[in-house]
Amino acid sequence: MRNSSLASIERIKAAANAAQTGKPINLVPYLLVAPTLILVSLFTIYPAVGSVVSSLYRPPRNVRDPSTFVGLENYFDLFDPTHYIGSTFLQVISNTIIFALATVVVSVPLALGFALLLNRRIKRIGVYRFSLFYPALLPMIGAASIWAFLFADPLGLVNTILRTFGSRGQNWIGDPNIALFTVTTVNIWKQAGFYTIFYLAGLQNIPRDLYEAAELDGAGECQKLLYLTIPLLRRTTLFILIVSFTFGFQTVEHLQALGQGGPGDRSNLLLYFIFQSIGERRNWGYINAMTVVLVLVLMVFTVTNFLYFERRRDDETS
Repeated sequence: MRNSSLASIERIKAAANAAQTGKPINLVPYLLVAPTLILVSLFTIYPAVGSVVSSLYRPPRNVRDPSTFVGLENYFDLFDPTHYIGSTFLQVISNTIIFALATVVVSVPLALGFALLLNRRIKRIGVYRFSLFYPALLPMIGAASIWAFLFADPLGLVNTILRTFGSRGQNWIGDPNIALFTVTTVNIWKQAGFYTIFYLAGLQNIPRDLYEAAELDGAGECQKLLYLTIPLLRRTTLFILIVSFTFGFQTVEHLQALGQGGPGDRSNLLLYFIFQSIGERRNWGYINAMTVVLVLVLMVFTVTNFLYFERRRDDETS
């Protein structure tokens, strides 16, 4: 990263010197970047700035009236438990954080374990890899519909199996105490195989010579895992952590088949709550404020992970 920064500075200096000496500047790189820059500006930067600005206004009751500037009042209302939108938002944002963290904590180690098992020379290895990756190929609403059948009460397959062992079963989707657990389980099942592919690719890029040298030094399987495999997969882990946490905040489709965020918003997630609230005009300012909060949470998590992994790399190389 430091080398790329220094190279960028040198290119800027070279361009400045060329401009001062009258030499023509090569415009080809700028022309190549221009289409991407235009698209990013139109579909990312402009909507993001528009959401920030709109979050500072409250829409009028009459369409012909102008919006009212309220500053940060919309944000204060979101975190006010006595406000009609704040009481629900606090429940939804806590659900979303628990959902995203649980998905990361469970699916990422599970994906690493699957990758270690699949990174072996065994018969029909392609079938095993496909069976783990297949859930990632399913549309989220389709996967949720399958699990809605499995968790159905009282005739679902899960409750039927539990009754054969003497249990009365559970209302997996309608019970407010376990509804979020049900939604999280479906997401873990859907995403773990997807992350396994990245870990498997990372494992196959590690030179075998390193493991042979470690074995000659008397390292066991656990030592090779802790001191070779995991450190060498640091970049892969960083990518998977960011992707999995981001997906956790963007998940919305499967709630349509798994209770629609109920009961009592106990399994509702932020993006689905925004979708539910967008129909009411009085909520438009709050919707933009919730969008800004969502972006800030993802930004903080991403930057924190980058700084943590970069610091660890600098400590190990110094």
